[in-house]
Amino acid sequence: MLNNYKIVSGKKLRCGYTTGTCAAAAAKAAAEMLVKQAPVNHVSIDTPKGWTLNLDVEDISFFPDYARCCVIKDAGDDPDITNGMRIYAKVSTAESGIKITGGDGVGRVTKKGLSVEPGNPAINPVPMRMIENEVRGVLPENTGVCIEISVPGGESVAERTFNPKLGIEGGISIIGTSGIVEPMSEDSITESIGLELSMLRKSGNEAAVFVPGNYGEKYAIESLKIEKRHIVTVSNYIGDMLNRAVYEGFRSILFVGNIGKLVKVAGGIFNTHSKVADARVEILASHYALFTGNADVVKAIMESLTTEEAIEYIKDMSFFMYLAETAAERCCGFVHNDLSVEVVLFSEKKGLLGKSKGADQMIDSLQAAS
Repeated sequence: MLNNYKIVSGKKLRCGYTTGTCAAAAAKAAAEMLVKQAPVNHVSIDTPKGWTLNLDVEDISFFPDYARCCVIKDAGDDPDITNGMRIYAKVSTAESGIKITGGDGVGRVTKKGLSVEPGNPAINPVPMRMIENEVRGVLPENTGVCIEISVPGGESVAERTFNPKLGIEGGISIIGTSGIVEPMSEDSITESIGLELSMLRKSGNEAAVFVPGNYGEKYAIESLKIEKRHIVTVSNYIGDMLNRAVYEGFRSILFVGNIGKLVKVAGGIFNTHSKVADARVEILASHYALFTGNADVVKAIMESLTTEEAIEYIKDMSFFMYLAETAAERCCGFVHNDLSVEVVLFSEKKGLLGKSKGADQMIDSLQAAS
């Protein structure tokens, strides 16, 4: 167990280590067992972060022509879906060189846009280098080996990750740039979403649909008749993903979201997590005051506990067209008009509330591209 900690939101959380670190450690241990024909119960490896880890080796077996073992993934206090999985390495004798392949439970890349070329196992470049470097360090000179990384149960777990959307089939990815899992790292989340955007662009799309979550995706598919392949779930990281869309070369974004999220965007908030900013009714009330000047309704909105309650007091539906247009203008301003952004605003109870001026045209274009 790793005893390094990080303070996140005032809490002391334990760090862990990546699937890439596990694969490198298991491969080193298996290679050492193959060479020495003796068990290896513990292995020490260096991570790109600069930390040296001493890890337990499990389920060991060795024979004259191959050795196999695993290292158990420890994600620390990060809510990582791969925590506790067994990452196996089988190291077999070969004529020369070091060849690394993926076995059962390790995904295979099928689409362009990732750091691994299509047709190859989903073992990212940093873990690849870690595996090769650690194994090379225990092999006698001019000795060749074939290393197979496998993850029992990896195929079923991968269905609950970004892998299916990224075109990675048959298992999880062996990942990690530092070798260390930092608890609740937003960087890893935004990079996963960014990869999805990158692949969508590389497939020829110049437009994408942003949704904050499942409700937005469902609305876009069922009510707007937009195919799922155009849709990217951006969670709370709206500003980051608008910037990423510009970087990837998109020309237009249709933002489909419920009022609870998009009212924040209309107020200029581009990370919509409640811990960052939660001024939903205040923003709604201030915009309604500007739009109508109706003090009684503004007061009722301000006293509402949720936006769903607040919109019950709004009878002039043209206000929601104004609010959608305001959110769209905020998005365009955020990226200095390097993107065309249109907005569809809905309520879970009432359905469609409003659209920005060019939303229908963008919806028609996306439907035609389906």
